[in-house]
Amino acid sequence: MDFIESLDPQILLGATVAIVVIVAVAYLFTSKKAKGSLDAENFKDFKLVKRTQLSHNVAKFRFELPTSTSVLGLPIGQHISCRGKDSQGEDVIKPYTPTTLDSDVGYFELVIKMYPQGRMSHHFREMRVGDHLAVKGPKGRFKYQPGQVRAFGMLAGGSGITPMFQVARAILENPKDKTKVHLIYANVTYEDILLKEELDGLTSNYPDRFKIYYVLNQPPEVWDGGVGFVTKEMIQAQLPAPAHDIQILRCGPPPMNKAMAAHLEALGYAPEMQFQF
Repeated sequence: MDFIESLDPQILLGATVAIVVIVAVAYLFTSKKAKGSLDAENFKDFKLVKRTQLSHNVAKFRFELPTSTSVLGLPIGQHISCRGKDSQGEDVIKPYTPTTLDSDVGYFELVIKMYPQGRMSHHFREMRVGDHLAVKGPKGRFKYQPGQVRAFGMLAGGSGITPMFQVARAILENPKDKTKVHLIYANVTYEDILLKEELDGLTSNYPDRFKIYYVLNQPPEVWDGGVGFVTKEMIQAQLPAPAHDIQILRCGPPPMNKAMAAHLEALGYAPEMQFQF
């Protein structure tokens, strides 16, 4: 204390100013970094730089971020709102979950299944490289911190796989996160399975932490997965049992979500153990 009192007041003032400046710069840097490229209140345009057709009605769209080192800034498990035009020229807004993470810098990707009568599907079907997509976000109630649960059970149907894939990838690619992921993914036909190559890649790269069980309503002749609709028995066999340190995530068509909620209740999964995207 005597040493501090003996210092020149100008030196003390200069040191104080320096500390304030350093803290302010650090705050601005971290705030900017956390914000990413999104705006929660206003739509921003992002240019389509690549379109890859994955099947007759599914395509992967890559959109450019402002710079080659920009990140989207989307928290794990949240989504974005996309605005486009339907076949009548009317505005339509629909939520989508990117399949990329903030570890993918300079761009983000959407895997879109385009339905014949889908209003937003029409917009994506008509999009060409160089076109822009209006995006707003982040949106969503899901919040995740590494290690908050011992294991996730996931129930996905159709395009409901995208938030599951995003969450699973974020968990598995984080070397400090030891959470295990068990996924049941239901579709009508084999051709309807989205992100199969990427999902199988997660299985290969993280065999001790990621398990997936495919279910098809109309399977091919040679098939070793589940057949029909997802049953209570499948959930019991493939997902972690009810416990205080697990969580079950659901995302699929409304009839599937309703059926899964009934199955989970019957199996003893309390409401606080469940989350529906």
